[in-house]
Amino acid sequence: MGTGNGWQQRWFWLAVLAAVLLVQAPLVFNPGYFSHDELQWAAFAGHDANLLSRGYLWTGLDSFQYRPLTFSLWLWLSQHLFAHPYLFHGLMVAWGGLNAVMLALLLRRFDVPARAAFVGALIFALSPYAVQTHGWVGTIGDLVWVGCALATGLLAQRGRSPWWIAAGAAALTAIGLLSKESAIVIPALTAIAWLLLGRPRSWLLATCGALVPAAIYLSLRLGVILFSPREAANYGWSLGFIPLRWLEYQVFTPMATRLGITGLLPAGFSEPRMWVGLGIWLALAWTFWRAGARWLLTFLLLGAAALGPVMILAESANQYGYGYAAAIAGLGAAAWSRVGRGGRIVLVLAALLSTWHGVNVMRRMHQIGELQSLFSPSLARAVAASGNKIVRIRAMDPGQHWIYLRLSHHIPSYDGVPIGDRVVLVASDAPADYVIGKDGALSPLR
Repeated sequence: MGTGNGWQQRWFWLAVLAAVLLVQAPLVFNPGYFSHDELQWAAFAGHDANLLSRGYLWTGLDSFQYRPLTFSLWLWLSQHLFAHPYLFHGLMVAWGGLNAVMLALLLRRFDVPARAAFVGALIFALSPYAVQTHGWVGTIGDLVWVGCALATGLLAQRGRSPWWIAAGAAALTAIGLLSKESAIVIPALTAIAWLLLGRPRSWLLATCGALVPAAIYLSLRLGVILFSPREAANYGWSLGFIPLRWLEYQVFTPMATRLGITGLLPAGFSEPRMWVGLGIWLALAWTFWRAGARWLLTFLLLGAAALGPVMILAESANQYGYGYAAAIAGLGAAAWSRVGRGGRIVLVLAALLSTWHGVNVMRRMHQIGELQSLFSPSLARAVAASGNKIVRIRAMDPGQHWIYLRLSHHIPSYDGVPIGDRVVLVASDAPADYVIGKDGALSPLR
């Protein structure tokens, strides 16, 4: 793992993991949850303990979202950890920390200095894309597929037994595809690495190995993914979306005061911070060009490949950029010693804006978790006390309406209390049975 001494050799990976756990402590010590899907899957897991063994999670190849490994793991974890959010979030952050460790180790295998590899991994973990992925239980699939992609890179860069590289890449890609469709980009990532690294045999073997499960997956699933009924409008797709989606992921990271990427363009062209993000991206492109034409090409190709099929979707989402964040943070760390003083200034500025952005997302996710920890139990008590009546609720703070819209969306039950369609969230000025206080607790109005 390159040269170095002391902790740089023996404790390097542990230092990266500890740093991620430390800087993402607000995610770990989040008393609640971020969105409706976490509450939904907790209800599914609590309703039927035998659900975990049901074969349809694995045999339903015609399902729009065929993610049997993710869903099985999510159910199992919800069954055991949902009532203990610190443990659940701690697991998610530690998992994300291990992905950051793999990125740092991969950089070291490219002879990137330990300090640059450490900082690059930490910048990746603190990006807005990674923060939301580490803090939201609904993103288990993203943790898995990006981890599989990084592990494939580690296999290829070690360059040992050809059989081990090819078989390992095939197995890791299969695991990724059983977790999320985005893993289809793994052979594209390894192919770009093979091409731009001078066509080493180990990366070709990794590409060939990864292509086997990817080809099988596409032969079984491509028609379903493209032409089955959409579960939500955001899963609609068109090749015409690619330019807007690509640009959104490029400029979002420096936009430190915008919490979500969804809906950024085309409306975002009227925002000054959009132009700041575009300016930073252009400066990064210039920085990589200074390192050499191949570095600029890598910046463009690797970033696009890491995004892959999410660029055809009708909406962007923070967690969709998780693999992109790893690729760009790693590339920046690798280029550090090659870009000169001006380039380093650009890299530092981009890293600071990305980190500021990630901290803002982390603070907001913690705040939403605090609200949910009071709102959901309070809502369950109100529904239980209502008999068969519909419970109408409204937010005292209109700015929090969207939070409770997510936290009350299609929740089958909470803590054993059936909810379903027995709750209606109304506008903040409409008649209601309960008002949601600024702390998330319900108070009766009648």
